[in-house]
Amino acid sequence: MGTKNSDNGHSAGAVAVDNPAKVRNVVLVGPSGSGKTTLTEALLATAGVLTRAGSVTEGTTVCDHDPAAVRQQRSVGLAVAPVRHGDVKINFIDTPGYADFVGELRAGLRAADAALFVVSAAEGVDATTVALWEECAAVGMPRAVVIARTDHHRADVAGEIAACREAFGAGVVPLYLPGDDGLVNLLTTEDPRYGDQRDALIEGVIAESEDETLLDRYLAGEHVDQATLVADLETAVGRGSFHPVMAVCSATGLGLPELLDGIARAFPSPLGHPLPEVTGVDGIPHPRLAADPDGPLVAEVVRTAVDSYVGRVSLVRVFSGTLRPERPVHVSGHGMADRGHEDHDADERVAHVYSPLGATLREVPYCVAGDLCALTKLGSAETGDTVSAPDRPLLVAPWEMPEPLLPVAVVPRSRSDEDSLARNLGRLVAGDPTLRLERNAETRQLVLWCMGEAHADVVLARLRAGGAEVDTEQVRVALRETFAAPARGRGRHVKQSGGHGQYAVCDLVVEPLPRGSGVEFVDEVVGGAVPHQFIPSVEKGVRAQLDRGLLGGHPVVDVRVTLVDGKAHSVDSSDAAFQTAGSLALKDAAANGRTALLEPVDEVTIRLPDEHLGTVLGDLSGRRGRVLGTEADSAGHTVIRAEVPATALLRYAVELRSLTSGTGTYTRRFCRHDPLPQAVAARIS
Repeated sequence: MGTKNSDNGHSAGAVAVDNPAKVRNVVLVGPSGSGKTTLTEALLATAGVLTRAGSVTEGTTVCDHDPAAVRQQRSVGLAVAPVRHGDVKINFIDTPGYADFVGELRAGLRAADAALFVVSAAEGVDATTVALWEECAAVGMPRAVVIARTDHHRADVAGEIAACREAFGAGVVPLYLPGDDGLVNLLTTEDPRYGDQRDALIEGVIAESEDETLLDRYLAGEHVDQATLVADLETAVGRGSFHPVMAVCSATGLGLPELLDGIARAFPSPLGHPLPEVTGVDGIPHPRLAADPDGPLVAEVVRTAVDSYVGRVSLVRVFSGTLRPERPVHVSGHGMADRGHEDHDADERVAHVYSPLGATLREVPYCVAGDLCALTKLGSAETGDTVSAPDRPLLVAPWEMPEPLLPVAVVPRSRSDEDSLARNLGRLVAGDPTLRLERNAETRQLVLWCMGEAHADVVLARLRAGGAEVDTEQVRVALRETFAAPARGRGRHVKQSGGHGQYAVCDLVVEPLPRGSGVEFVDEVVGGAVPHQFIPSVEKGVRAQLDRGLLGGHPVVDVRVTLVDGKAHSVDSSDAAFQTAGSLALKDAAANGRTALLEPVDEVTIRLPDEHLGTVLGDLSGRRGRVLGTEADSAGHTVIRAEVPATALLRYAVELRSLTSGTGTYTRRFCRHDPLPQAVAARIS
C-alpha cells in the first residue's frame, strides 16, 4: 500500500460518497485457496475499475500487493478494493484465509458491516472453514455465502450448498442457482422446477420481516410483491440469522453482476450495523454513536503499513463524523501495553485523505461516516488507535486480538544491522497487533512472538526488506534455581593491606521453601556479632546474588536465608563490605549444599474437535504434561485443561495445528515453577 495516483492506469478513479446509506463494507472471508482474491479481481473488472483482472499465480492482483503475498501466492494481509455499482459504493475487504493471519481477518471484520463467505464448489466444507464461520458468528457479523470456482471439473454446487447448510445451519438458503442459461433468481423465477427452493427462500426472508403477519398471509396464498421481498431480504441478512447463497464463476463472469446487485440491494449499510462502544480517553463512557456525517469525529485505524516511498499508511474506518484533509485530529491508543503498544495520545494533522485500491492511494476530498479511507504520515498512529477531534478526544473499545504463541529469537547479523533492526521492529509492532516483541533480560534474547510459521516468515521477510539482516536462534526458556536441602555458608571479605581496609564476615543458613514462596531473609544474629546497621547490607548483597543466580546463573527462588553469625571491625567494616560478604556466603552455601533447577510450568487450555482428542492427549503425555480435566464445549468440540512445562511448548502453536488438521487452538498462562527432571537438566546444562 502506498502508491499515490489518481487512477494508476485503472479505468475508474475514486469518488467520495456523501451518504452512509450508499456505502456497503463487505469483508471476504474463507479458507486459503477458496478464491477470495480472484473473486475480488473479477468483481473489480466487472464494475469497470480494472480493464483486466489480475492473476494470483502471476502476482498481478490488486489485493495481493505485498511481496510476501506474491512469493507465497496467498494473501498475508487485508486489502481494500472499492467499486461503484449504480449509486452505491462497495468496499470489498479481502482477508487472508490462513490461520496465521487471523488477526487480519478480525481487523477486516471490524471494518465491515457484512461478510461474504467464499467457499469453493470443488473443495467441500472442512473444519477450517467452519472455524472461520465461527469467527464471523462470534462478532455477530451478517453473512452471505458465495459458491466460487463453479467452472472446476469437480464442481458440485448443489452438494456444496447442502454441505454449507449442514455445517453452518438451516439459515443458509440459495438466492441464485446456476440454470440452463446463466443464473436463476429464486425471488423472481416462475419456473416450477425451482418451486421448492423458491418457497424456502421466500419463507426464510419474510420470517425476518418487520411485518409479523406477512408469513401467515404468504402461507395462506397471498402474493408478496418483489419490492417487499427485497426490503425484507436486507432485514434478514442484517439480523445475521439468514444467509443467502449465490453461485459465481470468476473466470467466465457467471453471477458477478448479480452478486454486485445483491450486495447493493440486500446487504446492510453502516446505518444498520451497531457501532463499537466509545469512551473518553479518561475512560468515562460516551453516548453510543451513529453513522452520522455531521456527528463527532470518531474513526479507527484497522491496519497500518509502512511504505518505502510514502511512509506510514493508516487504513481507517470512519464510524462517525467526516474526515477532511488539512484538519487537526487527535490520535489515541490505549489498552495494548501487553503487546508492546504503550498508551499514547497525540495531536496530529491530516494532510490528505485517500481512497485505497490495494496499494494505490487515490485522493478524495473527504470520507464520511461509514466509509473507509487511508491516511498518510500520522506518525503516532498504530493499528487499533482511535482518530477523533482534538477538542473532543474519544477512544473506541478495542477488538479482541489473538495471542501470538510461537516464539522466534532473532539476532542482528552484524553490528551495523542493530539500528536497522530496532527501527524496523518498531514499525512492524505498530502495524501488527498479533506480533509481540519481548526483550528477555534473563535469556538476553530478542524474541518475536508470532501466530505461526507463515506469520514468522512474513515478519522476517519484512525485517530483511527493511534493511535489517537477521538470523534466528533457538529460543531459551528462563529457568530458576533453588536449594534442594538446607545448607550453610560463610562469606569472608577481608582486605587490610594499607589504607582504609574492608572487613566483613557472615554466616548464613539457606533452606528451601514451598513453591511460590519467594525469598525470605531472617536475622537471627545474637550478641551484636553483626552490627545492626549492617544487617540490611547483608540482605542487599544476598538478594542481589539471588537475582544473579548461583551455579547455573539462573535467579534463585523459594528459599529462606537466615543470617546466624558474623564478625565486624570497628574501623574497616562498611556497607559495601557486608554486601560482598553476604554474596560470598550465599555462593559458599551453594557449593556446600545441593541446588536444583526449576522450569516454568504453564496452564494450557486447548479447544479441539472430538475426533482429535485421543491424539492430543497422547501428545501431551509425551510433553510431560499433566491433564487436569476435559469438558464438552460446543457440539463436537472438547476443551482440555492441562499443565505443561514451558520448554515443551516452544513450537506447540505449530504442532497442535498439525495434530488437529488446523482446527485446534489453545491459550497458555504461567502457573508455577517445578523441579526440572535430572535427565532434562543434564541435557540443558
